[in-house]
Parts: sequence; C-alpha cells; structure tokens
Amino acid sequence: MKHYLLFVFLCLFIFSCKKNKITNDPKPVKPEFFVNEDPATFKEIGSLDIGDVGAAEISAFDAATNRLFVVNNGAVNKVDVIDFKDPLHMSVINSISMAPYGGAVNSVAVSGGKLAAAIEYTDKQANGKVAVFKTDDLSVVKVINVGALPDMVTYSPDGKFILTANEGEPNDAYTNDPAGTVSIISVANDYAVTTINFSAFAGHKAELMAKGFRIFGLGNDFVKDIEPEYITISADSKTVWVTLQENNGIAKIDIATKTITNIFPLGFKDYNVAGNEIDPSDKDNKLFAAKWPVKGIYMPDGIAVIEQGGIPYLFTANEGDAREYGGFSEIKRIKDIKLDAVLFPNGADLKKDAQLGRLNITTTLGDTDGDGDYDALYSLGSRSFSVWNGLDGKQVFDSKNELDTKNIAAGAYDDGRSDDKSVEPEGIAIGKIGNKNVAFVGMERADAVAVYDVTDPTKPVFLQLLKCGDAPEGVLIIQAKNSPTKKSLLVVSSENDGVIKVYTPNTI
Repeated sequence: MKHYLLFVFLCLFIFSCKKNKITNDPKPVKPEFFVNEDPATFKEIGSLDIGDVGAAEISAFDAATNRLFVVNNGAVNKVDVIDFKDPLHMSVINSISMAPYGGAVNSVAVSGGKLAAAIEYTDKQANGKVAVFKTDDLSVVKVINVGALPDMVTYSPDGKFILTANEGEPNDAYTNDPAGTVSIISVANDYAVTTINFSAFAGHKAELMAKGFRIFGLGNDFVKDIEPEYITISADSKTVWVTLQENNGIAKIDIATKTITNIFPLGFKDYNVAGNEIDPSDKDNKLFAAKWPVKGIYMPDGIAVIEQGGIPYLFTANEGDAREYGGFSEIKRIKDIKLDAVLFPNGADLKKDAQLGRLNITTTLGDTDGDGDYDALYSLGSRSFSVWNGLDGKQVFDSKNELDTKNIAAGAYDDGRSDDKSVEPEGIAIGKIGNKNVAFVGMERADAVAVYDVTDPTKPVFLQLLKCGDAPEGVLIIQAKNSPTKKSLLVVSSENDGVIKVYTPNTI
C-alpha cells in the first residue's frame, strides 16, 4: 500500500510540474528594461529656442504625458509646457503663469503626474511658495508656503516628499537678510510643510569655520548667513544632502525626523600643487596654466548622489559665488589689495595683470594676523567637480584642472573668465547609461557639458564634451525606460539664450 501511495504521489507531482511548467531551474524573472548604450557617443538630436535671457533655466520631464516643463523668466514669469513626444521636433503647447503665486519661478520637479514649482515672492526676502499642478490638465493641486527665495525644488525618489532649498538672500542694502532654510513637504499629509533652519548648529560656528565653513555676511549671524542652494536625496528617500554654496559646505538632513544631522565644511583647494594649475589672467593674451600661491573655495552649486558598497558618494559642481550687494561686497582683484611682504616677496610681480593682478578673491579670508595685509589668497570656486563621502564629508576625488584642459583642447574655454571662476561648473546629474553610471557636468561659462564614466565613483573617467546653449543651467537625464524614444536622453537648458538641446547616445 505504501508503494502504491508513493507512486500516486509522484505521478501527481510530475503532472503538476508539467501543468505549471515547474522545473528545477529558478523561476524566470522578467528583465528590467535595458538598452545597451555607449555613454561616450552622445550627440545632439533636437533643439528648441523658447526665448532670451532667463528663458530656459531648469527642466523637468513627465513620462506619462511626454511633456517637458521648463522654467521661463524671460518676458514674463512662467513655466513653459513642451510637447516632447518627438524630441527631434519639440514645440511649446502651453504655459503656466506664475503671477498668481509670486515672482520668478526658480525650479521645477515632476513625480507621479504632479509638477512642483518653486516660486520666489515679489519681495525676495519674504517667504516663497511651492505650487503643485497636474501634469495633464495643468490644474492647481496645492499652493504651499515655504522659506524665503526657494531656489531649488525636488521630489524624494519615492514621491512622498517635496523639498526646497530656500536661499534666503539679503536685499541689496543688506538691511534685511532672512534665514536660509529647507522646507520638507509631506505629499500624503495634504502637503503639510515643515521648514527648518540651522540654529541647532550655531554653537558649532567656530569649529565649523576652522575647517573652512564660511560665516561672513554683515553681522555674522549664523542662521541668517547660511544660504542653501541645491538638494540631492538618497535612493531610499531617507537622507538629504544640501549644498550651502556661499558657506562652502554641505548639510545632511534626516527626512523622518526633519532635522539637520550634520554640516560638512569643504575646506580649500591648493592651486600651488601639481595637477591643480590654473590660468588666473584674462589679460595675458594666452591660455597658460601654472602653479600659483592661491587657494580655491569649493562653494558647490549642483549636487547629485550615487550609492555603492553602503557609501553615498556626493558629486558637486564647484561653481563658486560671491556676495556682491550695495551694502556689502566681498571681492577685490589681487592688484587692489596689500600683500604681506614677507610671505609674498615677489608681490609686485604677482600684482601685474598678466600674473595674479586680475584674479578676483574674497576679502573675508586671508588676513590671518589682522594687520591689514593679506597672508593668503582665496578665490571663488574650484574650477572642478568633486566627490565626497556622504557619511563623513571627506573628499574622495577632485577633477583638479581637467575641466579647464578639456575645454581648452575643444576650443570651448573662455579666457575672459580666467580672472573669475573659469568654466564655472554649475549643474550636475548622474544616471545609468547602458551598464555604466554616468555624470554630466554643466559649465556655465564654457557653454558645454562634460560627460564622465563614474561607475567607480572614486575614479571618474572623462568620456566627451558636448557643446550646448549659452550658460547651461539645467542638466536632466531621462532614462531609456521612460524616454519617448526608448533611448537615454540628456536635456540641457540654458538661461542666457533660452535654448533647450537634447542629446542621445549610440546603441551597441
């Protein structure tokens, strides 16, 4: 009887396996959408001019409607809606006026069929707004009050939160300087907002400044002096990193507790070491990089994150930015300052236009002994992009002077900017192209985008240089699986000529 029952059981099992196609092999898993692309072969496939200065700053894409939403502060403050079904033949089909919500729109982001727009108030020192619209019929979903001058808006990867970096710039007289803040908006909780400032770290001011963090505005008020610029968020939507550009730092925020957990001072870059050579003069009638006794202040604008081996790697575009107001200005040219005679024995030569004389520096650093002359020189920005460990803020890579040299080789370098911030790396985005992680670095003064293989985030490898419109501000990657062409797309929007350009790589 036992043998009979065993025989019946085996027969039933075999029949069941055949019926349900069960085998000893693992159950087949449907592969994720994948296109094998060569990230070194991006080329332009489409272009659209939507205005002049201020007409194409930041772009966001909605895959459900195949629409591109572009900031346009040209003739009027609005968001242009572009039909993006065919990137070779884009067209503006509508626009959303910002007039009911405030002044200029600074940034846009899309998630789950909703467009979020960061809008400064007509009085830039007053609190701004985030307006949320449906991407299909453009109807208003919600308007949320945030901090002063929301400069960047983004969704968390899971779509549950909207965050804004509220820069809080002072007025021209520097008599009204609002606090720099970050707003965290809970989408599911009827867009409830929590706006946080940096007061919890005010007691660490001296410690942070000793490591290269900058607090230097009128009054040296820690909370008011901090100016958040750009945001990136971890893939699990739990951790936020925010560039504090003028302050030369990165803040780390926990979304769940809505608290700032750390501030990473970024220190300085030495232009007097091999690999960091710069051309500091716009009046030397040549492109010549050399070592100089100057340091660069990283002061990043754009930031992006990729995670590998449990480490979040933060990529920053180190643009630099000076405070220049009627009531306070920090910059001077080296020829207009007094150099310490002992530390700069060849000071008279250094102050010539063909040497360091034309280079703009900050006057807030360098007089280490307080005697009125400069013992060290600090210029704005670092003419590079960097990679930092998002856990402890330590630098793991810097592109040194490679952005300059690649642009010079391509005939894209503007020598007229040598005395200021060179190519001005401003925007950065990272995405998967084929089987590689790729970073795109937009350079405002070179009118170009540098493409890097960052599959090993500690050793980025240059791939190519793409020419674009005048002063690229927005760098957007559309993944192949979401793209109307089913190939990866790079969208670059430029604020000085209102031109949007689209690029795509070759498939392999």
